[in-house]
Parts: sequence; structure tokens; C-alpha cells
Amino acid sequence: MKEVKFRPATDENDFQTKIRAVRRFLEGGDKAKITLRYRGREMAHQEFGVDLMDRVKTELGDIAQVEQNPKLEGRQMIMVLGPKRKK
Repeated sequence: MKEVKFRPATDENDFQTKIRAVRRFLEGGDKAKITLRYRGREMAHQEFGVDLMDRVKTELGDIAQVEQNPKLEGRQMIMVLGPKRKK
């Protein structure tokens, strides 16, 4: 399992770079653990993190399936994606 870390304020170019890395992991047959880490007052605005996780799901929906829905563990929101199975 490979892990990629995001922040709620991840900018567009960084987001696209990390999505490409996750796509490469999934195409290689690995699972991907998406970790979103909150710092300081970001915990008061968790909706930004939920929106980011939804965006990751839609960006990778063509090659990935969600194996563990996003859940909050302390200051981190974690989601696990796996490659879609071939039919």
C-alpha cells in the first residue's frame, strides 16, 4: 500500500502532481492510502477536507474503487483506494 498526503489547502498544481502519483500506483496494482492532515484551526473547517476527498474520488473514479470511505482519525482523514478489477 502506498500513501499520499494532502492538506486541506493543497494548491491545484500540487493536487494534480499527487493525483498523477496515485494514478501511477493504482495502475501498478498497488492500493493507495490518501491521508489528509489538518493543522491548527483547519479542524474547524473540516468541510474543505471532505470536498478534497470527494474531488480525489471523482478524479480517479475511472481506475479506482473506494475500499475505505473517508473517516476522521484524530487530526487525519484517511481513505483507501484500490485498483478496479478487470471484468
